[in-house]
Amino acid sequence: MINFFKRHPLILMLPLAFFLYNLAFENTAIFWYMYTFATLILMSLAIIFVKIFDELATWKSLVYGIIFGALLYGLFIAGYQLLLLTPLNVANSIERFLSRFSPVSIWHYLLLMFIIVPGEEIFWRGLVQQKLKQYASTPIAILASSILFGLALALGGFWSGALAGIVVSLILGFLYEWKKSLPVIIVAHLVMIVLLFLIMPLSI
Repeated sequence: MINFFKRHPLILMLPLAFFLYNLAFENTAIFWYMYTFATLILMSLAIIFVKIFDELATWKSLVYGIIFGALLYGLFIAGYQLLLLTPLNVANSIERFLSRFSPVSIWHYLLLMFIIVPGEEIFWRGLVQQKLKQYASTPIAILASSILFGLALALGGFWSGALAGIVVSLILGFLYEWKKSLPVIIVAHLVMIVLLFLIMPLSI
């Protein structure tokens, strides 16, 4: 039985991830603590079950990460502008979500940089995506892991954010398979976050 779960860890890991994400989104007052706690647990377990790829030189990881992070930010902004053209009340939805969950202190940004972003990439790209490749082709595994990540984010009640999470995950998933480098996708994710929340935030 133990060997079975070692070969197929997603049977336990995915329900655990959804449980922890739901726990984090339940109480906005302690969201940052609970989300960090959830990420730490998932990241720690992921490291046990998978090999993390890092096949690029450091400078290449930085260059690719910065370029793709900027592209992700541009895609995010373009998608937001397109959604504003629809009858959906996107601006109010985003404003409501940001008021509840966006980083507001230096500690939040430190948690994002050193725990949450690396942890999300290790778990969703490093573990979930790689283990799904046991059952499906690489493109299908990337799509499935991206949808699962989006559904986990949807537990916060922010469906447009969940959709954005799926799109970003697709790009990061393909980037991980292409470059075989976890630092690349972590840097890209971080660059997108810094641009989105600090340098050029959304005008709502």
